[in-house]
Amino acid sequence: MNTNLNLSTKHLLFVLITVIIWGTNFIAIYLGLKELPPFLFCTIRFALSALPFVFFIPRPKAPLLFIIGFGIFNFALQFGLLFSGIQMGLSPGLASLVMQIQVFFSMGLAILLFKETPNWFKISGSLISFVGIGIVAAHVGGDVTTIGLLLTLMASLAWASGNMFTKKINAVSPLSLVVWGNLVAFPFMAATSYYIDGTDLIIHSISTISWTAVLAIIYVVYISTHIGYGLWGLLIKTYPTVAVVPFTLLIPIVGFLSSAIYLKEELTDWKLYASFFIMIGLVFNLFESKILKFIALIKRNN
Repeated sequence: MNTNLNLSTKHLLFVLITVIIWGTNFIAIYLGLKELPPFLFCTIRFALSALPFVFFIPRPKAPLLFIIGFGIFNFALQFGLLFSGIQMGLSPGLASLVMQIQVFFSMGLAILLFKETPNWFKISGSLISFVGIGIVAAHVGGDVTTIGLLLTLMASLAWASGNMFTKKINAVSPLSLVVWGNLVAFPFMAATSYYIDGTDLIIHSISTISWTAVLAIIYVVYISTHIGYGLWGLLIKTYPTVAVVPFTLLIPIVGFLSSAIYLKEELTDWKLYASFFIMIGLVFNLFESKILKFIALIKRNN
């Protein structure tokens, strides 16, 4: 692993592409959920993300238990909970914001499991960003429901847990990890959809699906999953968690803007305040070396 906390220009571009893909992905999820129940939507996603690719892409070189854990946490649990949270009343823009609490979960788990030691600057940045999440929690009601918020917070914890499995798996190709992780998630989610959605709802949803939902599925599967998670897996394996994870704080900015443009989601003052605190925390995390050099320069001049 590269121990440098500063990303190369190429990898920084990969990060920005991933952020844009995942930020606009919440629109696709919202549109798909207007016609498909969340567990069925996830089942279709996992099936198309895994098949037929598993027949051509070798399984990652890792203990089977690690691959199963990755698939369950990073796909089955994360998206089952996220899709349910959006269906239960959390707007796409807010969902993209709340999911970023995974930054704190990821850093905490990395400290616990891999002995990574973030400095006081990263800790301060995380605490500042947490104020933004607190603002969202303080506005339960309207387009923030308690159950939607709780489900999405649980999804962010699942995402952070999946990041820990990513670091333990030696995948020759990041795409192989994504494909095989989806294969693991597929039977779990198919069984969940069968028992919760029921055959009647499943048949009705599939038989009446529109082209809008089909396009949403295509985006979620081939753009968000294959490209997004392929790039993300490469970055997580290349750099320390504390160097990569903070970039995901840009996702809600893309999520809010895209939701405002395409879904006419209202950008209220408190949403802007929440985004502001998250962005300030991101600045602390991403530009710590330059800020510390600037502070040191001021001290020397004084």
